[in-house]
Amino acid sequence: MEFHLEFSPKPLITRISHHQQLMLIGSCFTENIGEKLLAHKFNVMQNPNGILFNPVSVAEAIDNYISNKKISEKELFYLNEGFHSWQHHSRFSSPVKETSVEKINTSTEAAHDYLKTAEVLLITLGSAWVYELTEEAQNAKPGAVAANNHKAPSAWFHRRLLASEELDGILSGMMSKLHNFNPGLKVIFTISPVRHLREGFVENNRSKATLINSVHKLADSNGQVDYFPAYELVIDDLRDYRFYAEDMVHPNYAATNYVWEKFVTACIDEPTQQLMKVINEINAARSHKPFNAASEAHRNFLQKNLEKVNSLKEKYPYINFDPEKAYFSYTLQH
Repeated sequence: MEFHLEFSPKPLITRISHHQQLMLIGSCFTENIGEKLLAHKFNVMQNPNGILFNPVSVAEAIDNYISNKKISEKELFYLNEGFHSWQHHSRFSSPVKETSVEKINTSTEAAHDYLKTAEVLLITLGSAWVYELTEEAQNAKPGAVAANNHKAPSAWFHRRLLASEELDGILSGMMSKLHNFNPGLKVIFTISPVRHLREGFVENNRSKATLINSVHKLADSNGQVDYFPAYELVIDDLRDYRFYAEDMVHPNYAATNYVWEKFVTACIDEPTQQLMKVINEINAARSHKPFNAASEAHRNFLQKNLEKVNSLKEKYPYINFDPEKAYFSYTLQH
């Protein structure tokens, strides 16, 4: 008897390689994948606004990158001894107004330059519920959508679920702007498997269904859009609370690794997958803790890996192996 039905996503038509610039935007699950891509030496920029959950905030962020929008101090608000932006994660907040503005504008400018030449944009949507600012909210346009609540009073927000037709328009408008800005850009959508249970069980499922429906309609009608089923892999393939963290909301380490393995197979080309295995070996060697650091065996181990890194640098000059070369060289000399 089988107790598990494995789901293998179809490979993308155009798959990812180390030659490409990748931008990742969206929920915290985006950053789980982003960190793994970075560890495997991909050229990645992730979440220039910080973590974003809803599609309105994602679309607004992309619009700001395209226009290279500069914010001013008057667009921030003060709460809990810090200055914040309604369009940015709290990592951009600061007790000093000028510091927050500088961090935001520097990140937006970098995103503008990067997105202009990026080949792949990975967007992970978390929730179709949006929190619109009310007249009570500080320094906000009523009806504007908050990307982060910054622990503000609940009276500052009005919660509503995006209508399917409304979301269709947001996503198609965003794709049109992206195509005009960077005609060759490929977009991969995923739906975050993180469960937004603070909205409620039924409400979370309504939200995910709205996102999935709109993204699939977009992918069906636009040849530059693909879909990777991260949500389905966790909900329908793993399908067990053993694969969630203690909060029963976030996928745990095992689940994230499982989705990552499926992502590699479906979204990354074969030669790059082979190179990633070698990079994994280098990463493991760098993390190795020797029993006797002064032994000849360990010195041979370091020398062997330094030679492997030098060979990789020569064969793949577009990948930065300088930190690994510096590590093995320094350790050999000390």
